[in-house]
Amino acid sequence: MDTLKPRSSRTRPCPCFPPAAMGVLDFDSCPPSSPQRPDQELTWSWGHKPRSALDGAGAMAPPPPPPLAASTPLLHGEFGSYPARGLRFALTLTPQALHIQKLRPKPEARPRGGLVLLAEVSGCCILRSRSPSDSAAYFCIYTYPRGRRGSRRRVTRVFQVDGAATYEENRAEAQRWATVLTCLLRGLPLPGDGEITSQLLPRPPRLLLLVNPFGGRGLAWQWCKNHVLPMISEAGLSFNLIQTERQNHARELVQGLSLSEWDGIVTVSGDGLLYEVLNGLLDRPDWEEAVKMPVGILPCGSGNALAGAVNQHGGFEPALGIDLLLNCSLLLCRGGSHPLDLLSVTLASGSRCFSFLSVAWGFVSDVDIQSERFRALGSARFTLSTVLGLATLHTYRGRLSYLPATMEPASPTPAHGLPRAKSELTLAPAPAPPVAHSPLHRSVSDLPLPQPALISPSSPEPLPILSLNGGGPDLAGDWGGAGDAALSPDSLLPSPPGSPKAALLSPITEGSLETPASSELLPPTPDGDPVAIFPGGPLDHLLPPLGTPLPPGWVTLEGDFVLILAISPSHLGADLVAAPHARFDDGLVHLCWVRGGISRAALLRLFLAMERGSHFSLGCPHLCYAAARAFRLEPLTPRGVITVDGEQVEYGPLQAQVHPSLGTLLTGPPGRSGREP
Repeated sequence: MDTLKPRSSRTRPCPCFPPAAMGVLDFDSCPPSSPQRPDQELTWSWGHKPRSALDGAGAMAPPPPPPLAASTPLLHGEFGSYPARGLRFALTLTPQALHIQKLRPKPEARPRGGLVLLAEVSGCCILRSRSPSDSAAYFCIYTYPRGRRGSRRRVTRVFQVDGAATYEENRAEAQRWATVLTCLLRGLPLPGDGEITSQLLPRPPRLLLLVNPFGGRGLAWQWCKNHVLPMISEAGLSFNLIQTERQNHARELVQGLSLSEWDGIVTVSGDGLLYEVLNGLLDRPDWEEAVKMPVGILPCGSGNALAGAVNQHGGFEPALGIDLLLNCSLLLCRGGSHPLDLLSVTLASGSRCFSFLSVAWGFVSDVDIQSERFRALGSARFTLSTVLGLATLHTYRGRLSYLPATMEPASPTPAHGLPRAKSELTLAPAPAPPVAHSPLHRSVSDLPLPQPALISPSSPEPLPILSLNGGGPDLAGDWGGAGDAALSPDSLLPSPPGSPKAALLSPITEGSLETPASSELLPPTPDGDPVAIFPGGPLDHLLPPLGTPLPPGWVTLEGDFVLILAISPSHLGADLVAAPHARFDDGLVHLCWVRGGISRAALLRLFLAMERGSHFSLGCPHLCYAAARAFRLEPLTPRGVITVDGEQVEYGPLQAQVHPSLGTLLTGPPGRSGREP
């Protein structure tokens, strides 16, 4: 859209708003806009209600304003630039972008770099000059646009708010812009009438970051320091960080976590660390509440399948390495969550684990486990292991049984036609009976708290390494030019009353977890004896005991297989789209299997096409697919490898059931399908 040329240097709304509503968003005064598309609605947020005087009004509160069209101007104003002097810009903020047009010294007919998409903005802050004579406030925006080669780079835009004579007035204008921009970034509603103040914003979300320093060829910690921590600080998120020290460290940690102190748990590693976190939450005696804790993933490992699915859900083009990490970090900064299906997997020994990704047997699991020998190669280890697996291709005798879905999944595009198993038999799932759980009497006392330098309180004090909102150690060096006064952070939001500093948060509880007394025992049996139920997640009401006959409605296939893959999300790897039509909460497990007799060349073509999600369109007669609610796998070959979410488990029969929307995944706002933001 063409930006509007302002009449004064003061920030003002678009001409749709009357003069009496200066600085106030009055949606009723705007002319009607184009119809709102579902993908434009601002429905995501971190889940906190804004603090306002209307919170207690209840039914007397006015109805919320209608959703905004993508091109609706919200704020418009003229600003100076920093550190360059003499430049003036006209800024127009819409729900999806910030439009920038140079006014002086020479207006631009075709603005270059004048569009900042909000999907590429991590956050903003207000700065103040250290020169006492400078009455201007400075509005800083942190962006991560894509360069000519497709990679993202950090770009800081600083605008000088100088339309008033005093700093207090200029700061109020800058804060108005920062507040509206932050509301747009986090999906928070804007008032239809009323003053725009920082009280619209809730307290900063508090995240627990778990970092596996050995992930991604040992680069996970370096990537976390150089990319993740600056970006979430720019977004104004509060965090504590813990480095894991051994296998199952994260699982033990979350079992003793005081969940009420956190808004989300984010793993900075590959898929394995998130597997530990989810299973740790479901190991708790209060698992029914614990599993609702939003979890997120920032890809710093070798296998980043779930991050690839999150990246696609956010509307970004496929990416690897640093670019994938930056994309997922941007989505995390925006906030927003999505229900996540979890797969309950019962092994031959009777033990049970929960999967968010996949269960694999045959070629896929062989490649996964064999690649561990080449972990130093990073993601290239899978390529090398695939080549070796093709050279020694094996077939496995086995039996696959599954309960077909009662409804078809979302239809794939014509290019993704699916070869389906011949079955129309279905079985309606029965409701699960209520279950109570006993507390887990154990404490976790050997887990270290993060060091003070890695604690990010939402307060004006800068961090020892990172300045507030992600500025570098020397703000003057980041934004100042020769002869310019250095800028210092000016807190956008005071710490809300009763909101503890992150430094005071205690990630590990002392002693046993607190659980309601009613969760320890079920009601007494008719004989008067209470029945103890142990923690471990929901009941598998669709599955009979392993080793017993299956009920009617199941489909059973027996033969020689090259691979059997049961996958929940769309991606098997960051660049492997195994189930292109899958969704996080479709309530299905997507079964793919390749029968014996396929040539090495045909199998290679399948995996090459899987990079684009087009392997089903090849018409390979050996590739089959079925959507299911539950399945049972019975290997008839005495030796082999089975993996759950990339982790090797005991070899033998297993069965699994989907538990729809059992977990919650931090995904950020959904993107527009097929378009790069």
